[in-house]
Amino acid sequence: MASATRTRTGGSAASAVWDSTIGKKIVMAVSGLIMLGYLVAHMLGNLKIFFGSDEFNGYAHWLRTLGAPLLHHEWALWIVRVVLLVAVVAHAVSAYQLSRRDIKARPVKYAHKRRRASYATRTMRWGGIILGLFIVWHLLDLTTLTLNERAWAGHPYENVLATFSTWYGNTIYIVAMAAVGLHVRHGFWSAAQTLGAGSARRDRTLKVLANGLALVLFAGFVAVPVAVMTGVVN
Repeated sequence: MASATRTRTGGSAASAVWDSTIGKKIVMAVSGLIMLGYLVAHMLGNLKIFFGSDEFNGYAHWLRTLGAPLLHHEWALWIVRVVLLVAVVAHAVSAYQLSRRDIKARPVKYAHKRRRASYATRTMRWGGIILGLFIVWHLLDLTTLTLNERAWAGHPYENVLATFSTWYGNTIYIVAMAAVGLHVRHGFWSAAQTLGAGSARRDRTLKVLANGLALVLFAGFVAVPVAVMTGVVN
C-alpha cells in the first residue's frame, strides 16, 4: 500500500512538473543542449572529410565499433540515436505545447509590445519544422541511402560526395544549416535563461557565445558541401 502511494505521489509530481510552463521550458532547454552537444560532435566528425577518404571512412567505421568489445557492433551508435530521438521528440512536443499555450494566453492589446518575442517564436517554429523535414531527408539520403541514387554501401566518403555533387543536395543542406544556426542562436540563450545561468551581468557574454556557436556550426557544416562544389574535396 505504501509503495502504491509513493508511486501515485511520484507520478503526480512528475505530471505536475510536465504540465507546468517552467517544466516544459526545462525539458526544452535540456533536450536542446543534448542536441547541441551532438551537433558539435557531428560537425567535428564531418570535417574529417578534408583529410581524405581513408580518414573519413575510418571515422565512420569507428562509430560503428565504439564501445567494443563490451558493446556489440553499432550498439553505441544506436544508443546515441535513441537518446537523440527522445531529445528531438521531447523538444518538439514541449515547443508545440508552449506555443499553443502562449497563443491562448496572449492578450490582443499587447500585440505590439510582444512583437519581438512573437518574431523569435515564429523564427524558432519555422526553423524547427525545416529541421524536422531535413532530418528525415538526411537519414534517407546518407543513413538508409534510399534517396542517394549513387550511393555505395560501406563507403560514406563517396556517398557524401555523391550527395553534394547535386544542386538540390547542396541547397537542402545549406538551407537546413542556416536554420540550425538561427535555432542555436536563439535557443542557446533561452536555455541559459531557463536553467538559471543568465543574469543582467552575464547576458552580453551569453549572447556573444550563442552568436559564436551559431556561426561556427553553420560555417563548419556548410564547409563540406562548399568544398565538394569547388573541388577542394573530390
